[in-house]
Amino acid sequence: MRPYFKIFMSKETEIARRRTFGIISHPDAGKTTLTEKLLLFGGAIQVAGAVKSNKIKKSATSDFMEIEKQRGISVATSVMGFEYRDLQINILDTPGHKDFAEDTYRTLTAVDSVIVVIDVAKGVEPQTEKLVEVSRMRKTPIIVFINKLDREGLDAFDLIDDIEQKLGLNACPLSWPIGMGQRFKGVYNIYENKLSLFGAHGKQTEGETIVINDINDPTIDKIVGESAAKELREEMETVKGIYPDFDKEAYLNGNQSPVFFGSAVNNFGVKELLDCFVEIAPPPLPRETEERTVRPEENAFSGFVFKIHANMDPKHRDRIAFLRICSGEFKRNTNYFHVRKGAKMKFSNPTTFMASKKELVEEAYPGDVVGLYDSGNFKIGDTLSDGESLHFKGLPSFSPEQFRFVNNADPMKSKQLAKGLEQLMDEGVAQLFIKEDNGRKIVGTVGALQFDVIQFRLEHEYGAKCTYEPVNLHKACWVTSEKQSDMDAFVQRRKKDVARDKDGLLVYLAESAWALNTARENHPEIDFHLTNEGSN
Repeated sequence: MRPYFKIFMSKETEIARRRTFGIISHPDAGKTTLTEKLLLFGGAIQVAGAVKSNKIKKSATSDFMEIEKQRGISVATSVMGFEYRDLQINILDTPGHKDFAEDTYRTLTAVDSVIVVIDVAKGVEPQTEKLVEVSRMRKTPIIVFINKLDREGLDAFDLIDDIEQKLGLNACPLSWPIGMGQRFKGVYNIYENKLSLFGAHGKQTEGETIVINDINDPTIDKIVGESAAKELREEMETVKGIYPDFDKEAYLNGNQSPVFFGSAVNNFGVKELLDCFVEIAPPPLPRETEERTVRPEENAFSGFVFKIHANMDPKHRDRIAFLRICSGEFKRNTNYFHVRKGAKMKFSNPTTFMASKKELVEEAYPGDVVGLYDSGNFKIGDTLSDGESLHFKGLPSFSPEQFRFVNNADPMKSKQLAKGLEQLMDEGVAQLFIKEDNGRKIVGTVGALQFDVIQFRLEHEYGAKCTYEPVNLHKACWVTSEKQSDMDAFVQRRKKDVARDKDGLLVYLAESAWALNTARENHPEIDFHLTNEGSN
């Protein structure tokens, strides 16, 4: 809980204290482990968990869903907050797997900066490229953390070349490794001109690190050995010759990316990363809406929903909408305007999160993420405000690429299945289409893994079992027309290929690219949209 006296801080001070960032990477690069260690430093948790570990029985705090614990991967973005050096740090840990990229893309709209985690052995992987591309499009400040230095991996210079070429980032190393794998001796902190020495392998404390203030200090030779010390000095010469000095302004504009080295599982290099991050990372930034730019320091409240999570607590069947606050101050039990619905709403139990652990919040400020209990009022992209009609930009929605018929495996549980499907679809991880001709339900997703997640969650959270059946579809296109008579004629002609989504909007299900092109040519009066924004 925050100390009571902080309630009296001014709004400007509170905004300046916020740092909201997302952690992104390819699966298995160590993103969730890094999140855990950051929480550990922030005093938010006492024991760090691991996503996969034989020795550590505790699963990661951010992986709280049963399927995440079983599979050892993150399948949903989790939101966590903690205090560090009098700053309020909000972390959004995202799923790395490409099948959940949509969740990650949307999450990136709610953060002010990003930490990219790269595995030292694998270098830059395709999924990382895609995610960084989205961040660069928005000019989001990016810090790179090269992880798993206690394992054998690529040369540090090769890694930075990889980062520059594949990710298009202008790298600026702020720490440098001494050796790697078995030869890993520590990290030289360029930013603070200090040397942190790595002690015994596998230790989870930072007690073994020794700090030396000068790279030419002969003590280094005694501790790491002459050859390692000589190599470090030579490499530092090269680093200073090749890479630019750190420029905070360039970093904040998204034109320079600091690079750190470390081992998250051994707690090494994480504190250096966090200490530098809190100094350089931006406070809450302005947000673009279709109408105007919204600035955090404005008095009027505004925020948008970037994620919906059904069953945060399976015992209570609760559904939570995650709201990023963009301006003004959010207060409990205050009426706010729901722009899409055109109605006022009041929230008596807004919460802040430590993954699945919740805490009631009285007020929140720009940069904070607040969970609102939702009984079906919210969709992803919805805006809350003091009364102004605002529509925040940049929340992507993707046309599904994989489709399956969904069948009820237990006729006694058809209600549970319908409710489960409705709520899981609201999360935005998949889309539901109901065929006009026979009422059969089709689930469309971006990746195959989502089908397993939906099946698992339906059974374990709603007590409903389902089976899938393949369906041969190429694309789902939302259809609109200026004249209702044209739309009626189209539906009549194409009845077997037409469905409705969960909001009742008409969708054309194309079996192939040829079928879609033919439908477009034969019906010029109909507009086909690959995202449902076009049909709203």
